[in-house]
Amino acid sequence: MKLVSYEASGTLCPGILVDDSVFDIDKLLTAQTGAAADAVGSIADLLRRHGEALPALSERLLTAARAEPNARVGRVGAVRLGPPIPDPAKVLCIGLNYRDHVAETGRADPKAPDVFAKFASTLIGPNDDIDCTAITSNLDFEGELAVVIGRPCRHVDADDALSYVAGFTILNDITARDMQYKGTQWLAGKAVDSSTPCGPALVTLDEIGDPQRLDLSTRVNGVVMQRSNTERMIFSIRHIISYISYFLALKPGDIIATGTPEGIGSKRTPPVWLKAGDTVEVEIEKIGRLRNVVR
Repeated sequence: MKLVSYEASGTLCPGILVDDSVFDIDKLLTAQTGAAADAVGSIADLLRRHGEALPALSERLLTAARAEPNARVGRVGAVRLGPPIPDPAKVLCIGLNYRDHVAETGRADPKAPDVFAKFASTLIGPNDDIDCTAITSNLDFEGELAVVIGRPCRHVDADDALSYVAGFTILNDITARDMQYKGTQWLAGKAVDSSTPCGPALVTLDEIGDPQRLDLSTRVNGVVMQRSNTERMIFSIRHIISYISYFLALKPGDIIATGTPEGIGSKRTPPVWLKAGDTVEVEIEKIGRLRNVVR
């Protein structure tokens, strides 16, 4: 199942992608029962209500889509998509989680996941402009696989961690490097408003298979800058979820970005900074692609 947030009359609404068409989830749910109480306000709300039984929800929505053509919003290319989860309670990120990336920074391998936070206000859609060049001239890219939590998660063992996952999406951890390193904390460079592309869809775990076997690439103006596979992570997705859950309760819709591989712009010689007019793309196998223009 591929869940999206699409824009209608200035509001992001929950949708499902069926082939190349977006269908409105509220219309699909209420058409089956006629009950307004079945309506949901967002994908996070959908996960809070149905995160314990996503396979059953998928079958229900796909069946309804075949029976309710009026719930079709339009072709995915003709609809503006926002981030799949525009209203997460938490956006957590793991730094330094690929050995090749750690090596290019000159640091030692971390002993535990290095966790920092962003805010929901940083998130933009998979095709939205990255409007940051007025703030920084040291704008960098970081293509990452992001986990979306599907049900309440606290004190979980690594062996059970994936059972708490709704699915996966893509996140580009766009960073203002000059602001990141002005102090000892990274927040200023990592949490610029409307700087973080996410999407295009939340792809549920059953369609992903093993999330530690996914190819990832980042391109700037068509040139490959990052190419890796999630099997190269230092800390596995299971480990990351378990580790975080022991100090922080994770909730449906929470996002965890799992780190970036080598090839970031700031560690190249000379550095490659994103500038106005550049197109940056992040693609992950089985999920899709972000494609954003820098302004």
